[in-house]
Amino acid sequence: MTSSVRVLAAGDRFVLPSLITAALARQAHCDVRELTLDWPQKPFGTVAEVEEASDAEDELIAALAGADVLVTQMAPVTERVLAARPELRLVAVCRGRPVNVNLDAARAHGVRVCCAPGRKAAATAEFTVGLLLAALRRIPQAHDRLTAQGSWAGSRYYTYEHSGLEVEDLPVGLIGYGAVGSRVARVLGALGARVMVYDPYARGEMYGLRMASLDELLRRSRVISLHARVTEETRELIGARELALLPPGAVVVNAARGALLDEGALCDALEDGRLAVAALDTYADEPLPADSRLRTVGARVVLTPHVGGASRAVAEKGARIAAAEVGRWVRGEALAHCLT
Repeated sequence: MTSSVRVLAAGDRFVLPSLITAALARQAHCDVRELTLDWPQKPFGTVAEVEEASDAEDELIAALAGADVLVTQMAPVTERVLAARPELRLVAVCRGRPVNVNLDAARAHGVRVCCAPGRKAAATAEFTVGLLLAALRRIPQAHDRLTAQGSWAGSRYYTYEHSGLEVEDLPVGLIGYGAVGSRVARVLGALGARVMVYDPYARGEMYGLRMASLDELLRRSRVISLHARVTEETRELIGARELALLPPGAVVVNAARGALLDEGALCDALEDGRLAVAALDTYADEPLPADSRLRTVGARVVLTPHVGGASRAVAEKGARIAAAEVGRWVRGEALAHCLT
């Protein structure tokens, strides 16, 4: 490659164009142009969403004029975009998976596509622990009493019935032991939790007691936290039967993927009091529908809008990983995270 590689840094409100430009400057000499994308309100989650973004396609096609490389988090790299810009040779996506890219079309047009796996592992692990602590110690409820209701009714939480649980000596079951689950295990272990893990695909040593079956883990856990990938095998992995195996008053935490959990069965267990609380950052349907039962179970849930990966470090890491791939491509080296 020559030193005159032309790059479009198509950033957004999270992965700023300036972050991409700064990361590229540390990797290779490039002619960089910046574009700030103000659409959509959330990053594309599926190829179907990408293909519907016709206005976004027009803006991207115009901005890509003369570019050899595109670095972006969410620009819609569709068949139409690729056909309109045959000079484009590389797309580096600042996300764990390039769901905004039509990979089949990229292969057909000879465009290399790479991504930034692992950028959110630390952030999601920290957020998961935060959700768990908020649920156990009823922090959101106490906040609402003081701010929304104007009540200094802390004495309510100094009753045995309403006080929360400590992490120390608490049996916590982790379902999945990948980049996020392994971090959560170490943090909870440092807080004194009795960590148990079920992951039939994990190899080698792990922090915590490896359980032979999911059922055994559920029976022994006061808290479960989900960290598995979504596959046909794991879709609605935790349903009515599995929730019934948990001890009364158990807590469910999910900052992984909403599809891992049967939300209807979860609401049933919360409403009849078998579960104490659930803390969720991801949902089967996103954004969370206005008529979702999760919105009606009150203090038994802690809900956040899929923001577990929303840290500044995630944006910076995504830009750095994508820029490193551009540097390898410029130098003629093998790409580390290439999908085409």
